[in-house]
Amino acid sequence: MENLCRSSASRCDINYHFVWGTKSCRSILTGTVGTRARDLVREICRTYDIEILQGAVSADHVHVLLNCPPKLSPSKIMRYMKGKTSRKLMMEFKHVQRQYGGCHLWGRGYFVASGGNVTDETIMEYIRQQEGTEPSDDDDNFQVTNS
Repeated sequence: MENLCRSSASRCDINYHFVWGTKSCRSILTGTVGTRARDLVREICRTYDIEILQGAVSADHVHVLLNCPPKLSPSKIMRYMKGKTSRKLMMEFKHVQRQYGGCHLWGRGYFVASGGNVTDETIMEYIRQQEGTEPSDDDDNFQVTNS
């Protein structure tokens, strides 16, 4: 219970493991695009008081383990993540916009599991073991991979 989410009326420990991928599994989240995707996810999490416990941006998908406030449902979190990152990445990187015809960057679905089914340590270790993971630029356990 070290990652308790606190508000004036509640204490909670709600962890979700999310995975979502690019449309048609295209490997576009490399280099500056992957780094920018990671930074956008960080911004979104700060905005909504979500703590990133572990994360990795691979060439064609993103993994994150998040500690979330109870007011946010998993579907709302994904709507924020996929919508805001897609829009900003398309605006900032014209080659991404051309590759996707200005439409959707992310595939339709996503995976989510609560941290209670598997221990958080197991999920963190799984994310750390992602092939090609590079160390993060600071000590927040969120890396960009170039597979």
